[in-house]
Parts: sequence; structure tokens; C-alpha cells
Amino acid sequence: MKHYKPTTKSRRAMLGYDFSGLSKKKPERSLLMSIAKQGGRNSTGKITVRGQGGGHKQRYRMVDFKMNKFDIPAKVKSIEYDPNRTARIILVNYQDGERRYILAPDGLKIGDEIIVSKKASIKIGNRMQLKNIPIGMEVHNVELEPGRGGQLAKSAGALIHVLGNESGYSHLSLPSGEVRMVSEKCMASIGKISNIEHSSIVLGKAGRSRWLGIRPHVRGSAMNPVDHPHGGGEGRQPIGLKHPKTPWGKPALGVRTRNKRKRSSKFIIKRRKK
Repeated sequence: MKHYKPTTKSRRAMLGYDFSGLSKKKPERSLLMSIAKQGGRNSTGKITVRGQGGGHKQRYRMVDFKMNKFDIPAKVKSIEYDPNRTARIILVNYQDGERRYILAPDGLKIGDEIIVSKKASIKIGNRMQLKNIPIGMEVHNVELEPGRGGQLAKSAGALIHVLGNESGYSHLSLPSGEVRMVSEKCMASIGKISNIEHSSIVLGKAGRSRWLGIRPHVRGSAMNPVDHPHGGGEGRQPIGLKHPKTPWGKPALGVRTRNKRKRSSKFIIKRRKK
């Protein structure tokens, strides 16, 4: 972590990345893509997500979540920063000459070799089917359906524990506390995601939020009754309601939003913690 000299009040508590261990090279040009800022607007120009806008210019790195090059060894070429996600990414060079970006697991170094196979050696960075991964192992970038690509545990420091296999399904303990059944034919990568210290970052000043594309947020209790259910009253008042609500009057904070009729509910053994 990078500590700043307390030259201003905001700098005193500010914490940032020191970017140690990253490769000092430009991103792979063939894997870059330009993206336009939407500012929370839909195709008709109407704001559908509030509080978004601005932000530093970014180029998207095409990250391979499927990792569908089977039984071809790949060597880690570089470890890089990605402005579009909290995790670090690594550039791997396959033996056939193709280069791809993948999520960087913690502990993988430049020059290490990884492989994707239905059954591979238990080594950080290797990817294989869940039925071939030992119980208690930490995994990331886990598929929900075979061949669809990783959907679970893709952010900084995320990991999933394999609890066991039964009747064609693997039992997984997710970061949220949920225990879920996933087909044992789904692929998963060994290890946990890199950049564990991300949760310790302190922005320190409003400007750093604006660089991330986050605009100021106004409290509902500071508004008028016509603008928000929490608004109104003389001076600083409580919300005056039994439960908090969204600006559109829907219940908020602690309310279950999952559809009871969702077909995948039968795969959830234990719901996540509140």
C-alpha cells in the first residue's frame, strides 16, 4: 500500500496502490478495445442509473474468462493493471503463439507455466473441472454452466471453497456465505484472485471518486417530500417511516429481492448472510 505525505487534510488518510510487482510495459495492442462512456444513460439518452458520469478515459482489456484452449501450456508474460476491474490481469503466451489476458491469481509470477485441461496438476493458475479439484481447495473464475465461462469469484481477493461432490454436482462456499451446487463438469481456476489489499484503499478526496466515474450522491433526508420518501421536516429529521425506501418508494436495506420462482433456487443449499 502507498501512504501519502499529509500535505492536506484529505492526503492524511489517503491510501493507494504502490503497483509493486507489475510489469513496466504497455498493454497488448491486439487485446485492447475502445469503450464509450454512457454516463448511466440508455439507448434513448435517458438516465437509468443515477450517479454515473465523467471518469478518466479507459481502454477495455479483452479478458478471457472462458479459457477454452485445452491442453496447450501457456507461459506468464506479464502482470498488468486493469482500470476496468479491481483484480490484476496477466498476459499469457500459449505455445501455439496466441496471447490472451486472464485474471491474475495471487502468487503467480512472470515465467510460470499454466495449463487448461479437464484434469491437470493442482497448481496455482491451472484450470480444470470441479470434480477433479480436491475438497477444501480455493478456486476462482468458476463457471455456473459448462462451457459458458467464469461467472463466480472474479473480483480482487475473491475465492471459493470446494466443499465436496455429490450426484454430479459440486458444493461450493461462495464469498457471500451462500452454499451452492454447481455441475461438477464446470471449470474453475486454482487459487484466489490477486490484489487482496484492494479493500484497504482509501480514496481520501472527492476528486478520486470523480476519476472513477462516480458523481456526488444526495441523501434522501436532505430532499423535499416530493423528491424522496425520506424528505421533508424542519431541520435534521429522521425518515419518519418504519423502513427505509428507495426514491421510488420500494423497500430498501435488508429486503430480499431474489425471485422466489427462479429455477436456479433449487441449487442453493444455504442462502447468503443478511
